[in-house]
Amino acid sequence: MNLSTPIEKIPRIGPFYQKKLKTLGIKTVQNLLYHFPHRYEDFSNLVPISKAKFGEKVCIQGKILEIETSRTWTKRMTLTRAIVKDDSGAIKVIWFNQPYLINVLKKGELICLAGKISMGKASKKSPSEIYLASPIYEKIGSPRELTHVGRLVPIYPETAKLSSRWLRYILKPLLLQLKGEIPDYLPEKIRKKEKFLSLKEALWQIHFPRQIELAKKARVRFAFEEIFKIALFTLKERVKLNKSRSIQTPLNLDIIKKFVASLPFKLTDGQKKSLWQILKDMEKNRPMNRLLEGDAGSGKTVVATAAALNTVKAGYQTAFMAPTEILAKQHFQEVAKLLSKFNVNIAFLTGKEDKFSSKKIKNDFVEISRKKLLEKTAKGEIDILIGTHALIQDQVKFAKLALVILDEQHRFGVRQRAKLTKKELIPHLLSMTATPIPRTLALTIYGDLDISLIPELPKGRKKIVTQIIPPEGRKKAYDFIRKEVKRGRRAFVICPRIEGKSETEVNLLLTETKAVKKEYEKLSKEIFPDLKIAMMHGKMRPKEKEKIMRAFKVGKADILVSTSVVEVGIDVPQATVMMIEGAERFGLAQLHQFRGRVGRSKYQSYCFLFTESPAKRTSQRLRAILNSQDGFSLSQKDLEIRGPGELSGIRQSGLPDLAMASLRDIFLVEKARNAAKEILEEDPELQKYPLLKKGVEEFREMIHLE
Repeated sequence: MNLSTPIEKIPRIGPFYQKKLKTLGIKTVQNLLYHFPHRYEDFSNLVPISKAKFGEKVCIQGKILEIETSRTWTKRMTLTRAIVKDDSGAIKVIWFNQPYLINVLKKGELICLAGKISMGKASKKSPSEIYLASPIYEKIGSPRELTHVGRLVPIYPETAKLSSRWLRYILKPLLLQLKGEIPDYLPEKIRKKEKFLSLKEALWQIHFPRQIELAKKARVRFAFEEIFKIALFTLKERVKLNKSRSIQTPLNLDIIKKFVASLPFKLTDGQKKSLWQILKDMEKNRPMNRLLEGDAGSGKTVVATAAALNTVKAGYQTAFMAPTEILAKQHFQEVAKLLSKFNVNIAFLTGKEDKFSSKKIKNDFVEISRKKLLEKTAKGEIDILIGTHALIQDQVKFAKLALVILDEQHRFGVRQRAKLTKKELIPHLLSMTATPIPRTLALTIYGDLDISLIPELPKGRKKIVTQIIPPEGRKKAYDFIRKEVKRGRRAFVICPRIEGKSETEVNLLLTETKAVKKEYEKLSKEIFPDLKIAMMHGKMRPKEKEKIMRAFKVGKADILVSTSVVEVGIDVPQATVMMIEGAERFGLAQLHQFRGRVGRSKYQSYCFLFTESPAKRTSQRLRAILNSQDGFSLSQKDLEIRGPGELSGIRQSGLPDLAMASLRDIFLVEKARNAAKEILEEDPELQKYPLLKKGVEEFREMIHLE
């Protein structure tokens, strides 16, 4: 038995449980041992039966004096009743709907029980008395250490019908079978420096700890290990990029000055600094790998357009990708408008539509065949090609691609970039995001990216008035929205996020679509029958969404009802109200992003957070967004309160839960990153650390950071 042994060869795991384990991604002994408990029940202190009190969780030991099973026909329930006695007294024990226990537990057996003391109902025949309700049990038949009671008991995430009791039953003998020291890929000098437990000891103490302090020590060791692997992975990517070669694009200061002068507004300090960092990066002969961060409306596209113009005037091409057709089209129109005076050929390519804006035609768009567009791109006649992921299809080839710009997709690896060009030179990468990234995530998940920040919004933007609306304030808020619409303004309505980890993506889409339809019916029939209301959800085709967004933008719809999963980042200057139903179900960073969809013009804008939750913690959390217009501080708060899984799609990364939780801890993150740096400086290819190299490769396959 070793760490790579498949679960099929582990004793006592039959086909049923093999299937259940595999749904959790558990295929080997190592996977199973790294399925850690998320908390512990402390049943280490035995209490004499006479001292057991109503409402307390207790652990007792005694002999079974009697045990029987009966059925209550009124509630159609099976009751298994027992009397258990120790030297101090006796207590009644009741298990509900566990009739098999009569065949497991026998009169006269010694037993250890852990559970909550409840109070039975009094009747004419008997007064009320305390009893132990559905306790965890374990027989005491040998001097061996108890597993399920009488100690700190591990409680695991109980998914896919795998109970904590079953996992403990499997894990304890499995740990006993692993003789000697388990191969540990964490380098010995790091283990000694940080005073970590050995791998074998850490596995014992995280699953079956002698003391809670030892469980914590084990957890810190494994948290460090996982963040260390992430840091190694991203730093190795950085090393790989630094070894690659890219096209050196000289900075054309004259053209940049002309572009800035042509803008109808002044660049903010953040925009100027970010643009300078990008242009200086592109002068180097190694590929830029830069993330441009800024709130919605901070002017990231203008900075990206300036970088694209500099690339074009140096004689090279730019590819600009967006996640949806709606956003790609918006970028196409915006970039064409910004560069209308600069003699640039811009084209638009998606899965279904091709357009071409010629330098001769200025702002007019002409449709050309896909074949013609691809030919022009391959010959280098298209300067900037904007579109969706259709840009990375095999048939799309660039003659001299020097820059790739991504909107809201942070990673685009060397292999993906190489697919876009026939040359060995790797294009520069500029990725843009409106999701502020806290420092711990920047050091780990995005550790291979350099980061540029646009911390401020363009001058002249008014502060968005944000209010929490309790149930009693609904009518007043609705009246206000009607007044805004009558003044020629428009409103977004975001439907509540549907929560539930067990939901599949398809079910989630269906449920959220139902929520949108229900809200649409309510608003159009009951609340605003006099207004024009449109709805948009994830099951619609891109063409439908685009048609609805266009109608909303030009005023054919007053209110747009949408799910949270639909991209609503379209610039609608007339939209002044963002109404969010079930605001407590969203993270602060996401609420802040929704809020950024309004306030994009001279008009005063408003964000209404509708909530049904009276919980004090919810109101405290939502108040944080009232007091801050800064997405960066809110994302940090989100990280502290809800964890990194709620930020920027990190939950889809495949990161283990322990790594997720540990990304809150800046000290641990910095320590692990520094250790990874030291190891790579000493041995960039990890030749001296074959186990570590293997561990990083396995980790790479498990997570999705590219």
